Amino acid sequence: MADLSRRALLRGMGGMGVTGALAAMTGCGVPPAYVKEADRGGADRSVRDRKIVFANWPLYIDVDDHHKQRRPTLDAFERRTGISVTYTEEINDNDEFFGKISPALMNHQSTGRDLIVISDWMCARFVRLGWVQKMDRAAQPHVAENLDPLLRTPHFDPGRLRSVPWQSGITGIAYNRKKLGREIKHTSDLWKDDLRGRVTLLSGLDESFALLMQGDGVDITRWTADDFHRMTDRIRRLVSRGHIRRFTGNDYIKDLDSGDVLAAQAYSGDVIQLQADNPDIEFVVPQEGAELWAESLLIPDLAEHKRSAERLIDYYYRPEVAAELAAWVNYVCPVPAAREVLASSKDKERAALAEDPLIFPDDAMRKRLAIARDITSKERTEFAKEWNAIVGL
Repeated sequence: MADLSRRALLRGMGGMGVTGALAAMTGCGVPPAYVKEADRGGADRSVRDRKIVFANWPLYIDVDDHHKQRRPTLDAFERRTGISVTYTEEINDNDEFFGKISPALMNHQSTGRDLIVISDWMCARFVRLGWVQKMDRAAQPHVAENLDPLLRTPHFDPGRLRSVPWQSGITGIAYNRKKLGREIKHTSDLWKDDLRGRVTLLSGLDESFALLMQGDGVDITRWTADDFHRMTDRIRRLVSRGHIRRFTGNDYIKDLDSGDVLAAQAYSGDVIQLQADNPDIEFVVPQEGAELWAESLLIPDLAEHKRSAERLIDYYYRPEVAAELAAWVNYVCPVPAAREVLASSKDKERAALAEDPLIFPDDAMRKRLAIARDITSKERTEFAKEWNAIVGL
């Protein structure tokens, strides 16, 4: 279930956001925020203090239909291990949460949390700043065995040694095929005359740029500044011609549903829910490709229960547990082996999820998915300023 504030756009401070401002501070006499590897770990209390503090987004874990305070997979972990989990739904926006815990991290203090879940473009900043700990993969055999190969080598964390996807998704195109009267197969199909004023794009720089570059034939795993500027030149022209109706957050859903918009840059997880009410809505991964993203688990510096946190992460990579979670949240499951668990279910609706390409992308779709190189801190100020001027922020 998609939270409306998730994957929110970069805001404030002249387009720099919290991280850009922090980077600027380090050049003005403020002690650098980077934490060296040797200083990231603290005394681990996992053996004598059997608990974990886990911060996540709202509506991002399975919930008992009859008892909303119960979370079946998490409850089962507690029974299995004897480790109690304090689970908080306190993350509503990546930048907001960054601002909440960055003072502790940059001053080498505990955040009071053992596990957090943030979008990979924000994970990249945490990794660059040295604010997360390297995991002991030898203690995580299910992660090592079951993590989707497509998600194993993001640019910011090769080998996924400091991050593990909680859930994944695709930024592609959603459209109303019945009202449009034709198929959309390419990103360039959005720019045809019959969609003038009936197209929306995502307003957030980190959420939007990759798909638009892919439409220009760019390999997003190694895009350049020239690729970025060529993309923004195209979007600027489309805006000036009135082709793009507006830039949105997740509110594109109501525009698509009402028919005010016929095509939108969209998240796969949102579209699954929209299709349940409106079967005319289709989701497409363009022939040129689409971005595969993740929101990932991190263990912050000085977490007091690191080994227990690693154990919880590994638990969610058991195929039967991953299947339970996928059946409830309906994002792209980072554990392909969970598909067979769902397919064998006696419940028809549950078994049908195994055939949904927006939860388990088929081979043809997987070939067109890629993880974008993240925007570096050096690039961010300039690129955010340029993008925000186009979007109107």
